Amino acid sequence: MEIRPILSALLRNKTGPILVALQVALSLAILANALHIVEERRAVAARPTGLSDEASTFYFRVRNLSSDGPELMLANIKRELAVLRAVPGVASAAKVSQMPVSRSGSTTSVTADPRQQRETAPASQYVSGDSLIKTFGLKLVEGRDFLPGEITEINENASRELPKQIIVTRALAEKLWPGAPAVGKQLWFGIGDAAQSFEVVGVVERLQSAHADVGETAEFSVIMPTTLYGQPGNLYAIRAEPGQRDRVIKEAEEALRKSSSTPMILRTTTVEDDRKDRYRADVALSWMLIVVSVLLLLVTSSGIVGMASLWVTQRRKQIGVRRALGARKLDILRYFITENVLITSAGVFGGVLLGLGLNHLLVSKLEMARLPLHYLVGGAVVFWALGILAAYGPAWRAASISPATATRSA
Repeated sequence: MEIRPILSALLRNKTGPILVALQVALSLAILANALHIVEERRAVAARPTGLSDEASTFYFRVRNLSSDGPELMLANIKRELAVLRAVPGVASAAKVSQMPVSRSGSTTSVTADPRQQRETAPASQYVSGDSLIKTFGLKLVEGRDFLPGEITEINENASRELPKQIIVTRALAEKLWPGAPAVGKQLWFGIGDAAQSFEVVGVVERLQSAHADVGETAEFSVIMPTTLYGQPGNLYAIRAEPGQRDRVIKEAEEALRKSSSTPMILRTTTVEDDRKDRYRADVALSWMLIVVSVLLLLVTSSGIVGMASLWVTQRRKQIGVRRALGARKLDILRYFITENVLITSAGVFGGVLLGLGLNHLLVSKLEMARLPLHYLVGGAVVFWALGILAAYGPAWRAASISPATATRSA
């Protein structure tokens, strides 16, 4: 079949084909970028925190309604930890300053050299006098855990002195010392004369930050071996034995309340709850974009079907004459399918250019990743297939028109 007669027919009535091609172009550009955003959001929401068993890990925020002094506060911390560890099914417990993906915690600026003009990176600061490697189940990839003699107790109201040993995540170590071992290196908080130095004694594979940023900073974290006391309220992280979390939560809460001679405010949160809360907006955005993509496909296919049906109605006499001259059903079917493929191809070409332009805007304004080529290729294939399937019904009806009926009704 020659393409020239089909192009001539399209050029004589340009409005319909142009509208369909524009619809395909817009749909392809939006669909490719929407699915790319969905994949990015889902990948971000599925990132591991570094905890070995998120489903079994939870934490208590505890505040005793008493006016104890700092030393009694420290004694209460030790007592409450002992109570928690005595609960059947508790694998490990630790007092910690913050939790991954909880969206509540402190961050500090770190550098590899205090003489730098700017800090190298922000790092989420985990402070605990207990082994977070044990409680969180972190994977140690270099160096060691803190030694008992390196763990300190600091009254926040009286001292700002921090221990000199520190554990960092692998992502932060790579940022500070690319391609080099981190253990034994010096790390500084801040820059200039006021910067504080720490010796890296260990590197863990992963520990997501409290705020779980979208970029690489999500895995920039440090761990410090200190029990902080003096301020009201404590946070205890607990890892239960697999499958026993709910029972352990109930029994641990009862044990804590019974162990205290004064009333306490106690709030329980699981890591799973924090993950759902942190990524709720990302999941909602993903589903919204999926719905929009499906609607775009439906609208585009409806437009193709409607336009193809209109063309069949307008060309009944032409179809009848061709059938009378010996054209087969296959020839008529192929004519309309080819015509639709040409229109869809023009739309696909425009959609690829428009999709790249839209992605460039998103990259420059929202710091998104560049659109991988396979999204555009896949989108092009989808719209070609959609165009053929949407046009097949009207094309088959056209091929089934009787020559006598077509010429008589024209």
